[in-house]
Amino acid sequence: MRVVYKNPKELESKLRDLIDTYLDNLIDYEKLEQTLILIINANENSVYKNGFMPTKLANALGDERVNIINKIAEKIK
Repeated sequence: MRVVYKNPKELESKLRDLIDTYLDNLIDYEKLEQTLILIINANENSVYKNGFMPTKLANALGDERVNIINKIAEKIK
């Protein structure tokens, strides 16, 4: 599985697909959490800049997905 994304559009697409897979009950929460933690740690400055998700990324993902990512990201801190 690829965890480092240099292109913001690819990162946004991966995050959206991953969370949609979870929302469709195709993966469980633990698997989602493990994968998101890997992606957040590998792409630290792209997912969170100065502690906040960039507006462009947040708008592309939507509120529900951003809330799920933020909830998991809080566990890392």
